[in-house]
Amino acid sequence: EADSVELKVTVPEVAQRSAVTALDLDPLEGQVRQVFFFDTPDLDLNKAGVVIRARRSQGHADDTVVKLRPVVPHEVPDDLRRLRDFNVEVDALPGGYVCSASFKGELENPDVRAAALGRHPIRKLFSKGQRSFFEEHAPGGITIDDLAVLGPINVFKLKFEPEGFNRRMVAELWLYPDGARILELSTKCAPSEGFQVAAEVKAFLSGHKIDLTGEQQTKTATALKFFADELKQ
Repeated sequence: EADSVELKVTVPEVAQRSAVTALDLDPLEGQVRQVFFFDTPDLDLNKAGVVIRARRSQGHADDTVVKLRPVVPHEVPDDLRRLRDFNVEVDALPGGYVCSASFKGELENPDVRAAALGRHPIRKLFSKGQRSFFEEHAPGGITIDDLAVLGPINVFKLKFEPEGFNRRMVAELWLYPDGARILELSTKCAPSEGFQVAAEVKAFLSGHKIDLTGEQQTKTATALKFFADELKQ
């Protein structure tokens, strides 16, 4: 009942350089991004399954998202699912999956940096529909302008079509301020193709000696914990 499936795997730090070499990835073809999250110092939104994010992307407009997870697809209102900027997606990793609902927005003006620096209210980054979606699911008493800025995380994103594999893939390298790195490889498909594509991806990556057995790290959870701990200190 989801709109799409994203298959993901994170590569252990000790194997990241070899994975980049095996997949013939050229860093100079990647896009530079900055990602900002918004939450309370105690991560009350995250605990309630709500994630809100703003992003700056080299050569592209700033964008935002309000995300709710987990969700049951058929319980999401039809009027939301009909919106072009609303998507219900399954994120699948080795060992588990989660279904989320995302309300996306694109900004006409590059305002994310100004809001992160406190020059504009955070709420101005989000559309009326996004704010309503947030208010419906956020814990009581928390408004968008009450939230702390968690970030930024610097990210390199590279879309590529690996030789010998007929699907486009994405590599994202998230660089955390403490020197930690998360390299995530992913591809998207229709829900009806999920199991077949997962088997194909596993065979392809295993054939390139890429470790699929390492502990899986989620980019968002790692970022939220890092910056929330920093705020408390």
